[in-house]
Amino acid sequence: MADKLSLENLPDLLTVREVAEVLRVSPLTIKRWGKRGKLPAIRINSRGDRRYKKEAVLWLLGITQKTTSGESSPQSSY
Repeated sequence: MADKLSLENLPDLLTVREVAEVLRVSPLTIKRWGKRGKLPAIRINSRGDRRYKKEAVLWLLGITQKTTSGESSPQSSY
C-alpha cells in the first residue's frame, strides 16, 4: 500500500489489512473479531473476501460520525 491510511480519507469499505493498519493490530486479530461479532465482516465475491464498514471501524475507535437523518449515533464512554 503506497499511501498511509488516515482517519480522514478512509474508504467506505476496508480490507482486513487496512483495518489492521488503522487499529494497529494483526490481520488475524481482525478476522477473530469478525468471528466473535466484535467487528462484523461483509463477505464479497466467490472467494469470500472480507470487507469492513468504515463506520464499524470508527465505532471501535470510539469515534462516531454525525448522521444526516438526525438519528443518534452511539457515543463513546469516557
